Amino acid sequence: MTEEIWYQRFKTGILKEIPITEAGDVRIGQTENPKAATGCTVVISEKGMRAGVDIRGGGPASRETPLLDPLMAAQKIHAVLLSGGSAFGLGAANGVMSFLEEKGIGLSVGPLTVPLVVQSDIFDLGIGDSRVRPDAVMGYEAAKRALNAPNYRDGNYGAGCGATVGKTGGHDTCMKTGIGSFAVKAGELTVGALVAVNAIGDIFDWKTGRQVAGCLTEDKKGFRNSSDLMLLRLAAPERSMAENTTLGIIITNGYFTKDRLSKIAGMAHDGFARAIHPVHTSGDGDCIYALSTGDVPANPDVVGTLASEVMSEAILRAVYSAESAYGCTAAKDLSFLSE
Repeated sequence: MTEEIWYQRFKTGILKEIPITEAGDVRIGQTENPKAATGCTVVISEKGMRAGVDIRGGGPASRETPLLDPLMAAQKIHAVLLSGGSAFGLGAANGVMSFLEEKGIGLSVGPLTVPLVVQSDIFDLGIGDSRVRPDAVMGYEAAKRALNAPNYRDGNYGAGCGATVGKTGGHDTCMKTGIGSFAVKAGELTVGALVAVNAIGDIFDWKTGRQVAGCLTEDKKGFRNSSDLMLLRLAAPERSMAENTTLGIIITNGYFTKDRLSKIAGMAHDGFARAIHPVHTSGDGDCIYALSTGDVPANPDVVGTLASEVMSEAILRAVYSAESAYGCTAAKDLSFLSE
């Protein structure tokens, strides 16, 4: 898609941009530890939401994702948590569950209420303080904020606090990114994406093909190509690059079952592929959830196509909203990008 065609849709009124908080009947809360460079972003539905998932990366850190298999009994979940800390951060969901249980949100099982919470984590242990990871306290606080005072923001917040990209050249030449969002409305239908961008690869503007983030040259006056750097290591001993993962969530008010939502999540991965290269490597845990919170009739292929587009745009928002931190430069501080 060209930049002209994309913006023409908004000029003619085919699409209208809306906040991610209006993409569905959800509440979003974030908490982070800026000193340690890690955090949590949680999407909660008090009534429950239908959900699907598609995992393409080779190293996911996740919890309860089998619930979203169409063959599993659960038809709705109550929260999706994106977190830092890699596998160490998976305990943060305990805090989300505790808060939701206190509020009576979850699946009724006899006298108990069991909140169904799925989680995926990025690897942000390479910057900040690797000994500090999201835990039950941080998860509880994120859930509390979601319900009491929703505070979603793009940038160095929540799960995007410690996010970076372009790591093939090492820490000194990678770039700071964060979490980003973009949502649209077409008639009564809404489709939105939020994404924590923590890829090994480079980031490109999907409408123009221009690189906007990734592996910098040593003088930080230009970009190196991450794919070329990987090719230079072709004959070298295998080197672990499992320090990445881009996590996305699609939110829609369209009515879909788990199988359709899993297909929509799969189509949304096209948005990853258009904006990130290389992507879906064995060192990434790339994962996209798709959430249905309404009953608007919609074609899954139309929603999947829109999902891929808003996901690509959300990736750009994550890049442009990030602030330089932890010795990593953000796009807004690269003068050559404005030339």
